[in-house]
Amino acid sequence: MRILLVEDNPDLGEAVENRLRKSGHSVEWVRDGLAAAEAAGHDSFDAVLLDIMLPGQDGFAVLRDLRRRGVDAPVLVVTARSEIDDKVGLLDLGADDYLVKPFDLRELEARLRALLRRPAGQTSSTVAHGNVTLDLAGQAVTVAGQHVEFGRREFRLLEILLARAGQVAAKDRLMTQLFGDEADVSVNALELLVSRVRRKLEGADIDIVTLRGTGYRVQPRGSKE
Repeated sequence: MRILLVEDNPDLGEAVENRLRKSGHSVEWVRDGLAAAEAAGHDSFDAVLLDIMLPGQDGFAVLRDLRRRGVDAPVLVVTARSEIDDKVGLLDLGADDYLVKPFDLRELEARLRALLRRPAGQTSSTVAHGNVTLDLAGQAVTVAGQHVEFGRREFRLLEILLARAGQVAAKDRLMTQLFGDEADVSVNALELLVSRVRRKLEGADIDIVTLRGTGYRVQPRGSKE
């Protein structure tokens, strides 16, 4: 599943992200309320993990905004607050469940499984487009059945682009998703990263096309769109 993680604590955020990725989920981690609103406006997610005490815009405002805009993904609120009024208020705003810090990561996963459970049963940890397959749990890529070695950031770029296949992934947003707060990184680093991934997809039946001045899009190889 594709999960939006909204958590400003770097240690907790990293622990949760790593745990969910090892379980086969695709995770986008943002660190403040404004970034959460932007992410939800650009991409679709299967679930949202939302901290309450956030810089920029707190979790109450984020949750209110998500529901007002019609985002119906289940929201699991993670908060250090234990007052019953906060819990009731969050549920009234549209949260599906809440978890009070500190918590065990196993409980977090169990709560998520309950929210994400569908009649079809277990979901796959692989994503396939044409003859390209990503194993999200194993962080592995195969092209036409052959394993291709991808670095961590290369894998993340391909994962993001495939999640938005057929849509434009904006350069500035990719810079944030891939390089975070690394102030000394220029857009050239993104272009080099895209170039490396393209070379590794030479045997694929999908292309990463450049939309000059805008960003990149994955589409079937040879498509005129």
